[in-house]
Order: sequence, then structure tokens, then C-alpha cells
Amino acid sequence: MYKNRHIEQKLKRLSDYSKVMLITGARQVGKSTILENMFPDLFMATFDPELDILSARKDPELFLQEHPAPIILDEIQYVPQLLNVIKRVVDRSEACPQYLMTGSQNLSTLQSVAESLAGRVTILPLAPMTIYEQLGMTEKPTWLERYLAHPHDLKSYVTGVVPNLSPIRTIWRGGMPGYLDLPEDLLQDKLQSYVQTYIQRDVRTLGSVKDLEDFTAFFGLVAALTAQEINYEQLGRDLDMAGASAKKWIALLKQSYQWKDIPAYSGNTIKRVSSKPKGYFTDTGLACLLQRVPSPEALRSHPLRGALFETLIVNTIDTILSMLPFKAQLYHWRTGGGAEVDLVIAFDNKLYPIEIKMQTNISKYDARGLAAFRETYAGKGPEVMPGLIIYAGTDCYRIEENTLLLPWHCLVR
Repeated sequence: MYKNRHIEQKLKRLSDYSKVMLITGARQVGKSTILENMFPDLFMATFDPELDILSARKDPELFLQEHPAPIILDEIQYVPQLLNVIKRVVDRSEACPQYLMTGSQNLSTLQSVAESLAGRVTILPLAPMTIYEQLGMTEKPTWLERYLAHPHDLKSYVTGVVPNLSPIRTIWRGGMPGYLDLPEDLLQDKLQSYVQTYIQRDVRTLGSVKDLEDFTAFFGLVAALTAQEINYEQLGRDLDMAGASAKKWIALLKQSYQWKDIPAYSGNTIKRVSSKPKGYFTDTGLACLLQRVPSPEALRSHPLRGALFETLIVNTIDTILSMLPFKAQLYHWRTGGGAEVDLVIAFDNKLYPIEIKMQTNISKYDARGLAAFRETYAGKGPEVMPGLIIYAGTDCYRIEENTLLLPWHCLVR
């Protein structure tokens, strides 16, 4: 059964003003499914890295003549020969949309798209499903939208939590749409097939990897580093490779949407702060597989439990932010003295600091990073808003004047 996505409203509105739309994201996050459901009357051509579907590579002009716009072109990165022809077609017509495309590789790797369709293509990212998408709860504003709009009054909008929702099982299952209804004993078999397909097709297509077995080992190691600052030299030593090579392979993971970086926030301060980015796996279920966490029960005592919970929350926040009409920037913050804030949202010349705790009991001690951030930046630039501690409990209340505890699965009216 199709589940609605956060992206739908934005996709529909932008498609009324865009000749070409490109939905990007990792394989099997639902890119083609969302286009099929939102544009059910359009023909979809799905391309393959080896087979020349409908002779699109051999004769792109003939392909587009026989399949006129509007049309859905699935996995466009496999047919770069179409792009120059598409450019000529869309320049002859003002109709919107003409071409709805999907791609499993970052636009920075699709140089042909960037060059051929510059100024003509609108790009939207699609991530694995958030819990709100999984539960069919995408119609109402989320807690994050309320927080950005009314940071001082968020508590008044919280009406409760999603009942019977376990953070452990949510982390372990991940957010791949096609796998959400699988029995637990089959999930990791399917995810293992996903990894094999990703390595054999996406990584091989991107190139620059001589030994796929080494890259597979690297993929597994990186899963253990989710929600950590990335030291490329140390990562290289762990794999007996140069730090530059480790950085190159991380870039490959980013290009194929398996990994994301959150930069460090410095701001206008003389305090020494970290400049290293924090990295996050884009799907916690896949990270659990790669770290050989065989079941939700095994995750309960796993040392990565807290990091994976943070990964889940950061991915949810990043997905929702990408759907807002105004852009926000995500940062993390850590000083040389050890004070840190997991996430800082910079939005509308304001800073929204957020801590993430895989705990049900929170004390004022857990808010010390938020207090340090406020002390460092208050009155020195963008206004610092009341902070949040997103945690594994179920109650919403203020632990300090400027700090609100927010359940990870809260509901708002």
C-alpha cells in the first residue's frame, strides 16, 4: 500500500513551474513510486546500467520522439545521452512539467545533468521514510515546524506521543519503504541483498574503486562511525589505507546518498571549537545490518544504540527541513573543553540548539551543553532560541527556563 511522503506537496507545487524535475536519493527510497502515484497517467521508462532500454543510449532523439513529454525517466544517470536532447526539447516549449526524472547518484557526479540542464531542472531529495511517513501522518505540521515558528510556545502544541512505538524497533527496521512490512526474520536478508546490489551496481558505476571487497569492509566500518566526528587519517589507519583514500570513499557514499555530513558551527566567538564535520548513515536499519546487530533485542544493549538514536533523529529533522519553503542549515557544535550540542539549526537569523538523548530519565546535567552554547553565543550574533532535548521518554516539560524535553515520537495539533 502506498504511503504518502513529506515531499509530495512541494513536488506538486514545483512541478507546476518546472520544465524538468529531478528526484534524487539512494536506491529503493521510493523515488519512482512517488512519481507513479502522483502522476499516474504518465509513461515511465526505467533505465539500466547495462541494458540499453528502448535504445535510449543508441538513439536518444528517436527515443524521445517515440515517447513524447510529459514522461517519467527513472534512473536518468544511466542514460546521459538523453540530456542534450531534453535540453533542446524543453527550450521549445513552456509546458510544465515535461520531464520527471529520478537519480540514485548525487547531482555533483552527474556532470552532464549539471551542464546540460542548468537553469532548467528543479532538484528535490528523497530520504528513507520518517516515522511520520511510515505511520501515514504527513498531513499535519510536525513538531519541528512548530518549533521553528513558535520556539517559546512549543509545549502548548504537544498533544501526546505515537502509542506503542518503540525507538529500538524503529531504529533497527530503518526507513526503506519496500521493507517496512517484512517480518523481522526476513528484513536483514533483504537488506543484505540491497548492499550487494548497491556495491555491484552503484559503486561499480561510480568507478574509482578497484577492490569491491575492500569497499564493502569500509562500508561496514563507516556504519560504526555514525553520529561521530570524522577523522579521515584515523579511518585510513583502521583500514590500512591513506587518509585521502578514506575521504574519497566517504565522498562516494555521499554521492550515492548512503552518508551525510553535518558541518561544525563556529559563529562569532573566540572560544576554540571543533571544525570537523559529523557524519551520519542515512538509514539506521542498514547501519544495524552492517554492524551485525541481528535483532531489536540485540540492539537494546549494543554500544551504538545512542549513536543510532541520534542518527534517526538527525535524519528525521533533515528530511523535514528539506520540505520547508525557506532553507535552514544544520550544524553540530563542540568546544575544545568538551561542551557540545548535537544539532544546531540556523534559520531566519536564529539558532535552535538541540540535544538528543537515548534515555528516559533526563536531569539538568544533560542540559549543560545547551547552557554552554547559550552562554557562548548569547548577544553575539543570531538570537539563540530555547533549546530542546529530544529523548526516549513520553512526557513533555521544561527542565530549565530555556530547555524543553520533547519525546522523540511526539504529536502536535
